[in-house]
Amino acid sequence: MTGAWVLAAAVLLALGFGLYRRALDGRLRAAPATAGGLDAARLGRPIGDAATFVQFSSEVCAPCRVTAQVLGEVSAASSGVTHIEIDAAQHLDLVSELGITRTPTVLVLDADGVERHRIVGAPRRPDVLQALRALSPTEAEK
Repeated sequence: MTGAWVLAAAVLLALGFGLYRRALDGRLRAAPATAGGLDAARLGRPIGDAATFVQFSSEVCAPCRVTAQVLGEVSAASSGVTHIEIDAAQHLDLVSELGITRTPTVLVLDADGVERHRIVGAPRRPDVLQALRALSPTEAEK
């Protein structure tokens, strides 16, 4: 009987941790103090005039596909906003330098390529729009 209680407690603990981690997905976080500027040469694509979403993804990450779709839609509907998707496995130098520990991770860059915010986990559309508003309060989003 004790073994069943231990098993039940372990399952509940794992479930609670999973729900807690999922609740943190998509939350806007301040950029780490060590974040440096990223330019078009380092990213391999031009950055946006107003903002750039740099998404670090993995080919085996299902939430990465959803994140790419959301960021693509917001970028298409927003003037001067660009979405760049980077395969984390192919750019281990950037992943290490920027402290990326999970995919998807989205860096929100200003027009100068400076990371202002970071979204870890799969964001929803309101999370992405909040990131744009936090970056540029004058940006009118739909």
